[in-house]
Amino acid sequence: MKLEQDKRRFDFHDIGRAIKRAREASGMTQEQLAYIVDRSPRTIMYNENDGQHPSLNTFYQLVTMFDISVDQYFYPSRNADSECRKRIDAMLGSLNERELKIVEATIQAMKAAKETEDA
Repeated sequence: MKLEQDKRRFDFHDIGRAIKRAREASGMTQEQLAYIVDRSPRTIMYNENDGQHPSLNTFYQLVTMFDISVDQYFYPSRNADSECRKRIDAMLGSLNERELKIVEATIQAMKAAKETEDA
């Protein structure tokens, strides 16, 4: 079996812009964010504006702090979803386990009703 090196590079620019928008929307400065994630303000600036890749730990801190879904960046072919689906996905992220079970039961009931109609 011939092995080839994977030469793909991830472009961080879009996620950096999303982090910047979320930070600004929260009213936080680059200096404040840098303090929270234990990085320099210049590093935050490079991440947000220049597409510089942060460490995995810093990346995790940033996207979870601002509740940024990264699927659209890592799986762009799945990004063809409707705007409605994106809004629903974002709302689901804010629900607790009990609330998610209610949503799941509602969807299951809708599917069962549709199957009954189609039969």
